[in-house]
Amino acid sequence: MDRLVVIGTRKSRLALWQAYWVKTQLANEGIASELAPISTQGDRVLDVAISKIGSKGVFTEELEQKLQNGEIDIAVHSAKDMPSVLPESFEIIAFGPRAQPNDVLISSNKVNLATPLVIGTSSTRRVACLRHFYPHIETVDMRGNLQTRIEKMKAGDCEALILAYAGVQRMNYESMIQYVFDEKVWIPAVGQGSIAIEAHSSLDPSIRAQIISKVNDANTATEVIAERAFLEKFEGGCSIPVFAHATSDQNGIILRGGIISLDGKQKILRERSSHDPKDLGRGLALEVLEVGGQNILKEIRKQI
Repeated sequence: MDRLVVIGTRKSRLALWQAYWVKTQLANEGIASELAPISTQGDRVLDVAISKIGSKGVFTEELEQKLQNGEIDIAVHSAKDMPSVLPESFEIIAFGPRAQPNDVLISSNKVNLATPLVIGTSSTRRVACLRHFYPHIETVDMRGNLQTRIEKMKAGDCEALILAYAGVQRMNYESMIQYVFDEKVWIPAVGQGSIAIEAHSSLDPSIRAQIISKVNDANTATEVIAERAFLEKFEGGCSIPVFAHATSDQNGIILRGGIISLDGKQKILRERSSHDPKDLGRGLALEVLEVGGQNILKEIRKQI
């Protein structure tokens, strides 16, 4: 390849870490690249909950515009930030190896989930799960990048935060972890822990092929495709508290997924296995919807 690959990324430290990781994988194979940091709506609008901004692509739309215009070749995202359905002509072409997928509780002090706490999070899934498992705990909406949220916590806006383990690890805040939520009980967000590489259909096929061969992790891709197929049936963005987590081995894929009401009182969780990730995700979603998930979803849409 005789030209630089231009990598689009959000400007936060975590987003840049992810983009530099992709840049390093390409450099290891002799492929030169440069980063193009871009500000997204989700980064700029910090005084409104993500679920109320009204867009399913709050962290992706500006990057997609530059992909379409040819200003960047690929966009690097946290897979969990990707809408379940992408605009026409866009595709996730690769998934980086998944880090530990769990949610974690972090704090500057020793805290205990068994006692009253004020926890900061902007995730409707995490709020609903707290209301389900720990109804004595209070939540406050907490927006901003990881460092901003930690500073708000230290300033007294809350006593603890719930974050993705992957981001905490990548930003070297592991010493602040007070509790790791069991991913089989407290199911993570779809795609959590993985890096997604998005491209437009106009991308040079030779560049596309090289990026896939150097960056894509086959097992992670299989698992996240199953999770995203599950999410797609709920037609939800960040405002719908849907969760799914897949694991895979030589015997196939196991997918656990479900939905929880905003007040945490109704929770449906199901599990099934298959060798076909898309069929698995869609099938499990239909099962969850049929056993009560549809009613929970309707109520959520009324409340949002």
